[in-house]
Amino acid sequence: MNENTFQLGWFRRVGEVFEPLPLAQSLWRSDQMHGVAVSGLLARALEGAVVAAGRQGLVPARYHVDLFRPARMTATTATASVVREGPRLMLVDAVVEQDGEVVARGSATFLRPTVNPEGEVWAAGDLPTAPPAELIRPDGEHHVPFFASAEPWSDNFGEHQNAGRHQTWQTAMPIVLDEECTPFQAVASIADATSMVTNWGSGGVQFINTDIGVVLSRLPDGVVLGLRTVDHLAVDGVAAGTAQVFDRRGPIGMATVSSIANARRTVDFSSFDKENHQGPPGA
Repeated sequence: MNENTFQLGWFRRVGEVFEPLPLAQSLWRSDQMHGVAVSGLLARALEGAVVAAGRQGLVPARYHVDLFRPARMTATTATASVVREGPRLMLVDAVVEQDGEVVARGSATFLRPTVNPEGEVWAAGDLPTAPPAELIRPDGEHHVPFFASAEPWSDNFGEHQNAGRHQTWQTAMPIVLDEECTPFQAVASIADATSMVTNWGSGGVQFINTDIGVVLSRLPDGVVLGLRTVDHLAVDGVAAGTAQVFDRRGPIGMATVSSIANARRTVDFSSFDKENHQGPPGA
């Protein structure tokens, strides 16, 4: 199956309902939707509420998603509401529902940008960088995600099933078929891959994330961006993962996931077939 077989988007819109497309299918279960699609749909709803309020000058600074029920490959709705609006900020909540039941919720804080104050503040060095230009496709051209680990950048997933420090570089898929993906939707959806880069080790991905958190200093410069593991801590089957979010210009924020052990359904990428999965391999 080649790339043209897939429809480039996570959902097809039918009235007010969103029907998941094949690429939205999780690798944990065939009837389950992955967090990349769910998070993207929540971000779309949150961003839409800001636009509807005429506050396009605000930028997203904090984003959080709770994935507390498995989202199925079935008709889905997403709605958002403004919780608080002031001159310098806007707080928006959103929910994703299936069959009248909330399966995920999200919230975001949008802030009004100004200028940095004078003075110096400590910041970390060792900045992440994008893969070499000769490896990646032009902007806007969708591709299998690239990874780096104990092995250098490549789209050969089997090479990266190791205990090295993982990174990924991805082009965001449109959330809805025939709609353009925005930079916020891109970072919100790709942020679910924080679970992949932080939880992926020599035995595969053996933890499943229950949430996604992102803090941003600015939006990415497009819909192509990366994640690099900062740390992974696991005790008694509960894991905390942190990753840097970056684009070609450098770091833009941090992403976190809380995860629980799911060894019975380990996602093993050592034999992953990239030819039949052209989008990000959302677990």
